[in-house]
Amino acid sequence: MTDAPHPAILASIDRMDTTLAVATALANSGRTLDLDGLEAEMTRLCGAVLMLPAPEGRALRPAMAGLLARLESLSATLLR
Repeated sequence: MTDAPHPAILASIDRMDTTLAVATALANSGRTLDLDGLEAEMTRLCGAVLMLPAPEGRALRPAMAGLLARLESLSATLLR
C-alpha cells in the first residue's frame, strides 16, 4: 500500500485552491461574491480526506493547510 495522496482528492484540493484564490482577488477588487456552495464543497472535500487511510490523509496535510491559509485570506478580505 502506498502513502501517496489520492490523485482525485489532490485535484479537488487544487480546484478549491484556485476557487479561493479567484474569490480573494475578486473581493480585493471590490466585487460582490456569491459564495453559495463553497461550504458544501469544502465539507465534501474534508470528508473525503477523512475517509482516507491515515498515511494518505497525513500526506495531504500540507495541501489542506494551504487551503486553510487561502480560506483565512478570503475571510480577512471579506471582513475589510
